[in-house]
Amino acid sequence: MGTAQGFGYVRRADGTVVITHHGRMAGTLRGGRAAEFLAEIEDDPQLVMARWTGNYRRGSERTASQHPRNRG
Repeated sequence: MGTAQGFGYVRRADGTVVITHHGRMAGTLRGGRAAEFLAEIEDDPQLVMARWTGNYRRGSERTASQHPRNRG
């Protein structure tokens, strides 16, 4: 499965984290959630941001596209 692309984030002075996807705001995190996100972001930033915003593939897209009713 490919990795998510186009995500970025900005950490503001007040502790708020703004996540963007292709330049558009995808989510805002504050307080404990922002701290948890920043601790987790070191692993794989693109996938972490995709998961936190809910913008990720769930693995069934390929299977669904190969179903006979979706082929034509």
